[in-house]
Amino acid sequence: MASVVYENLPPVLDSKSEQPPPPLFDGTTRLYMAYTCPFAQRVWITRNYKGLQDEIKLVAFDLQDKPAWYKEKVYPSNKVPSLEHNGKIIGESLDLINYVDSNFEGPSLLPDDPEKRKFAEELFSYSDTFIKDVSTSFKGDTAKEAGPAFDFLEKALDKFDDGPFFLGQFSLVDIAYIPFVDGYQMILSEGFKYDATIGRPKLAAWIEELNKMDVYKQTKYFKDPKQLFEYYRIRFLQ
Repeated sequence: MASVVYENLPPVLDSKSEQPPPPLFDGTTRLYMAYTCPFAQRVWITRNYKGLQDEIKLVAFDLQDKPAWYKEKVYPSNKVPSLEHNGKIIGESLDLINYVDSNFEGPSLLPDDPEKRKFAEELFSYSDTFIKDVSTSFKGDTAKEAGPAFDFLEKALDKFDDGPFFLGQFSLVDIAYIPFVDGYQMILSEGFKYDATIGRPKLAAWIEELNKMDVYKQTKYFKDPKQLFEYYRIRFLQ
């Protein structure tokens, strides 16, 4: 891991905000994101772990009130995150964390071991199902519907024994899951009195280990479970 860098985060831009200098596509690498978006948080963690705070500039938006110039001039889908790099825009968070890991300097976030790489791909593929299953459980029998998704992670964390993470050592797989698992744990424990770590010691140890890492803690924007739940309500339950 690169040495920890503490940065002053740029202000959040909304529909009234002018496009910040310098001009678009001037060679500056920018991560368009929202501090409150777990998908963007994936790329933010990757950037920080690799020590790219000076190389990849953050442009943060209000998710509910983005400036019109972002859709018109940068990314027509109007989603975050996206990355401006080498004169092009790249989107989709799982694609982006792999892109940043492969195209920028800094410690690699995927192992060379073919078995671990294969398992990483399986876990990347499952991540959308995990997010959907847990998010939609908020409007049903939460413990019954969310439980199997957390059981899947508990079993996955038992695959390798050379560390507390999915591939043993910290990797892109942990980055793909932790923004959601940590957020769900906050919502479920506060709003539904359900602790996903009970009976899942590997999951509990994994969450604890990640919350010791400055590169992750620096990206934890939500402090209030109600605010976090509102994000998921708008994103998944409408």
